[in-house]
Amino acid sequence: MTAATTTTPAAGATAGAAGKHEETRSALQTPAGNPAPARHRKLPFGKVQGLISLVVFVAVWWGVTAIKLVSPLYLPSPSAVWNAFVRANTCNPVAAGSSRIVCGVQQYFLWQHLLMSLERIGIGMAFAIVAGVVIGFVLATVTWLNRLIMPYINFIRALPPLGYIGLLIVWFGIGDVTKIWLLFLAAFPPIVLATIDGINSVNRDRVNSALSLGANRAQLIAFVMLPSALPGVLGGIRLAVGFAWTTVVAAELNNGIPGIGALAYLSGTEMDTPLTIACILVIGIAALALDGIIQLIIRVLTPWVGKE
Repeated sequence: MTAATTTTPAAGATAGAAGKHEETRSALQTPAGNPAPARHRKLPFGKVQGLISLVVFVAVWWGVTAIKLVSPLYLPSPSAVWNAFVRANTCNPVAAGSSRIVCGVQQYFLWQHLLMSLERIGIGMAFAIVAGVVIGFVLATVTWLNRLIMPYINFIRALPPLGYIGLLIVWFGIGDVTKIWLLFLAAFPPIVLATIDGINSVNRDRVNSALSLGANRAQLIAFVMLPSALPGVLGGIRLAVGFAWTTVVAAELNNGIPGIGALAYLSGTEMDTPLTIACILVIGIAALALDGIIQLIIRVLTPWVGKE
């Protein structure tokens, strides 16, 4: 007679744990029976692509100038551009061995030239934003006025700044008023067009819903139309800042000192290529910084964009 086998609770628990351990071990193995390879996180190569591109660009620039493939008059070395940038922001002797000290270029430091240009753009943009948004809203809501005014706005938008800078000088002289007017005219049409497009793109269902709930015209404008059009208006302001910044050189051609655009122009006429390139780099970096600030403002003021 065969004796019955008795399994204790402790033995059963031990067997269950061993079974689970075996299942886990099997899950970690590949079909071939080998352990699964450990996963390695990929390097954030996309985040450093811009830096790599910049390093490569500077290296190629340095190599071309080092072997004198191009005359320094046309393409100075990166070190020469850097030295010009430092010289424009410090006080230095007029010539080697001279006791006369000159600070900056054209009696101003480079950062002072930049700040003056930013001040002119800020004033011109402030007027353009106020006038552009108001006139754009009126033209978007009054059809017959839109037909009368829009051809003139499109005409101004199509004109290059150098096309009417002479007329502005005749009207307002060669002071800052002319420069601010020129920057205003460069930024005004894009803001008007963006405001009109933003108002026209407002969802009519939202307007009808607000009206059915008893909203008056002021409430409709303040709480429905303007918030709905705000992303488009801010996008137009971003484009307008770019247009105004590219117009700064033309605005400062006449009596533009201090001004980064005028400094770039004058240094070019004086064959000071390192300083010209330094001014160009400063203009470009300042433009990128402005655009980044505007994008941040847009994200803060319109957090709902992309989440609807």
